[in-house]
Amino acid sequence: MDPMSEDQPDFNGLHVAAFESRNAGEMARLIERHGGVAHVSPSMREAPLAENRLAIDFAHQLITGQISIVIFLTGVGFRHLVSAVERHVDRQRFLDALADITTICRGPKPTVVMKEFGLTPTHRVPEPNTWRELLTTIDQNIPVGSQTVAVQEYGKTNPSLIAGLEARGANVLCIPVYTWELPEDCGPLEANVRALAAGELDVILFTSANQATNLLRVAERLDLVAEVRRRMRETVVASVGPTTSETLRDFELPVDIEPEHPKMGPLVATAARRSAELRQRKQRISTLFSDPSSDVLDKQAPWYNSPFMKACRLEPTDVTPIWMMRQAGRYMAEYREVRAKTTFLELCKNPQLCSEVMCTAVNRLGVDAAIIFSDLLPILEPMGLDLEFAQGEGPVIHNPVREGADVDRVLELESVDSLHFVTETVRQTRADLPEDMPLIGFAGAPFTLASYAIEGGSSRNYLHTKTLMYRDEGAWRSLMERFVRAVTLYLNAQIAAGAQCVQLFDSWAGCLGPDDYRRYALPYVREIIAGIVPGVPVINFGAGNPALLPLLAEGGSAVVGVDWRVRLDEAWKTVGYDRAVQGNLDPTSLLADRDEIRRRAKDVLDQAAGRPGHIFNLGHGILQQTPVDNAIALVDAVHELSTS
Repeated sequence: MDPMSEDQPDFNGLHVAAFESRNAGEMARLIERHGGVAHVSPSMREAPLAENRLAIDFAHQLITGQISIVIFLTGVGFRHLVSAVERHVDRQRFLDALADITTICRGPKPTVVMKEFGLTPTHRVPEPNTWRELLTTIDQNIPVGSQTVAVQEYGKTNPSLIAGLEARGANVLCIPVYTWELPEDCGPLEANVRALAAGELDVILFTSANQATNLLRVAERLDLVAEVRRRMRETVVASVGPTTSETLRDFELPVDIEPEHPKMGPLVATAARRSAELRQRKQRISTLFSDPSSDVLDKQAPWYNSPFMKACRLEPTDVTPIWMMRQAGRYMAEYREVRAKTTFLELCKNPQLCSEVMCTAVNRLGVDAAIIFSDLLPILEPMGLDLEFAQGEGPVIHNPVREGADVDRVLELESVDSLHFVTETVRQTRADLPEDMPLIGFAGAPFTLASYAIEGGSSRNYLHTKTLMYRDEGAWRSLMERFVRAVTLYLNAQIAAGAQCVQLFDSWAGCLGPDDYRRYALPYVREIIAGIVPGVPVINFGAGNPALLPLLAEGGSAVVGVDWRVRLDEAWKTVGYDRAVQGNLDPTSLLADRDEIRRRAKDVLDQAAGRPGHIFNLGHGILQQTPVDNAIALVDAVHELSTS
């Protein structure tokens, strides 16, 4: 017996598939050594380009001094490049020319191969060896403006790397040296694809982005793409590093595990350590989605024809429905009594108490819809951000994202199991509410979540957020896409647990002008809304800048939330009468006397003009100083005035 076996991670008999080609034998031994049942099928072979004119032309340019910098992305690629050019130019002369210029190796493998040819690279990119670290190495060491930079490619072009080089003023010359083809014998790969589609595999290991490409190619050939994609949501998926993970996510495939060091050994060890627990989590989530507490399309459900749900669908109602953002909060004595016994974050993680404070508020106010009691920010904790609700300071992120490189430590939210207290809050609140009252789930929109993560808390000018957004759009895109995937998963889990509607809160989007919102926020909001369970109404609420209203409408939600900085009639005309609107009384109106509250409520209702699709709300959350009786008076006034 291996003397280390008692201490090393163990798959405990899980069936583990891998797609390694050159190192298939070593991969199988690693899996078995860690207690797994190995299913290793080579998935690709390198096919050198037969007559590579681009490589030959590059060699001539190099020898004649026209190339300033060469980037080598793979060791195999370096060998193929030498082989392609040595039949046309003197090999030693080519190597000597490389020795005279700046060379950059993306990682250890091209470095090793260069040394076999008697060369030492000028710079070696540190782990995890992605295009981001490569560009950082260039920024720290090499001015590339107006320089001709050759990039030895592998398989296909990396558009992010090329764009990054061009943004720094480089003239980029791409040198393809080989393509990735399917193995000559596809039998073992086909067997693994069938096993995956049949649910016979527990863990899948990817050591290359191209393995995923070829896996899907074979699945398509076998007419099993839909089954493979479905099963991968239930199977633990481990990726060797960020580059492979990005490709998997581009294919809309999950990534559950990524080792600290992007190598085969750490990949297998990390997967062995974590797979059993992750497999159980993913099965629980699969069960949650396959057996929701309420069917949002069930027309016989008690809440289906409630005023709130009918308004979301633009259907006429007997009364204008009303609920209020932050309707369970510090303005209520019952809430303050609960909060005196626990911290805010602890309260958010206690489903029974969350349900209690919301149901208490609903009963006292007489509103037409409930929203789960939670917060925008707990989703950041399982994504690797150190969140604290400091006394008197509000939310604080102790490890904010300030530089592009920091984005890589923001973890992917591949499972909502770490947020089980929220889904349980939905279940508990749904069970405790009257059957005919709709329940609203919610999440922060990507821009607002990103702003908290970058600023480290509240902000007046969003200096750090906009600096990262403007300076490193690639990092911004990567961060926002992480939040898109997380929020989509999170909201759909709330729906599966019993929510009838969900709201996106973009509380800080008002700091953006329309052009910036369209470029840096709208695409990600649109992607989330498109990914919500069909038939579930989404409320898209962005505060602080009425000029964003037409863009909020472009997000594709059934309902657009409107704050108090614009008249409701103008807002509805702007977003279009083909969607519902929610709003929009100034929250400070509730500090006035009852007659003024009633007058202002009537003004908002008059602007809605009885048109189907109006949900009465405040333009933002209830203020702490609001008398509870005034909030009740508003609800009563809206109901009375809209039925008269």
